Amino acid sequence: MTRIAAVLVRQHMAQAAPPGVDPREFLEAVAEDTYEMVAGLELVTPVLITSVPGLDEIVWPGTEVVTIAEDEPVRAVLGRLKADQAAVICGDAPDLPPLLVGKLFRELGRAEITVCPAENGGAVALACALPAPAWADPDLDDENVVAALRAQAPGPRKVATTPGWHRLRTPHDVARLDPGLEGWDNTRALITAR
Repeated sequence: MTRIAAVLVRQHMAQAAPPGVDPREFLEAVAEDTYEMVAGLELVTPVLITSVPGLDEIVWPGTEVVTIAEDEPVRAVLGRLKADQAAVICGDAPDLPPLLVGKLFRELGRAEITVCPAENGGAVALACALPAPAWADPDLDDENVVAALRAQAPGPRKVATTPGWHRLRTPHDVARLDPGLEGWDNTRALITAR
């Protein structure tokens, strides 16, 4: 079984840069940290999906980089991936524990789509078998994405959730980063340098 873990990076992520930090540098640091976590996973092929030009420099050689429009729906993004299963991870979760990505794939044994909810609404990540279920039109930024997917689903057990996490969507969200957690080295260096 082939599995892809795709990091989704959109230009609007730069808006979360805290005061005194260059928005482009912030976007790159956060995206690189999220990608590094995904690239370190076993039995998963990392992919970068982005609307931001020039981000191919943050990925390991040989990593597929898929260019999308800023507003391209997740459903269309999933349609571009070639694997048996795929997880799409928002690029603004630099300290996401790898275990949560593993749980997304594990839950596919009992559901067609699994979602890692984001604190304050939306989703940090979702996973599904490919091609994606025809009934699903997920929006990771929709505050009620889990409820929306369950309303779209043809049955009650089609959508599962894993424990949630947080995303960096506003300058204040940087305070959510735990200095005691490993990883997020690029984001950590950028924030502490300001």
